[in-house]
Amino acid sequence: MNYTKKEITDLSYKIIGCAIEVHKELGPGLLESVYEKCLKYELELNGFDVKQQVKVPVEYKGLALNTELRLDLLVNDAIIVELKAIEHILPVHEAQLLTYMKLLEKPQGLLINFYTDNITKSMKPFVNDFFKLLDD
Repeated sequence: MNYTKKEITDLSYKIIGCAIEVHKELGPGLLESVYEKCLKYELELNGFDVKQQVKVPVEYKGLALNTELRLDLLVNDAIIVELKAIEHILPVHEAQLLTYMKLLEKPQGLLINFYTDNITKSMKPFVNDFFKLLDD
């Protein structure tokens, strides 16, 4: 499906709402894998198509590399969601998400840290050139 910028933005707000629900129920301090499973379940309860631990293919000048890169969640084949449960988000976490978005040609990514008292303050949305190409 071809999304518009507005549809991608609306979808990201709904994903964040689901993350807030999970955080409200569980609170901070658990393992990332627990939040990942619960967020996947919450998103599915809300009617989204969610793929978990999706392998990210890497190709270098025609050479397909056999890597074990995996993103956390892919929602409606459009938005990559990377989850953390750490004290501080580092630039390498942001770079990882941006690279996944580029390699999979996805227009938006959400970096969500559950080790917080407020998901909306710690969550970071990212868009790229694929987003810019979408219709308004």
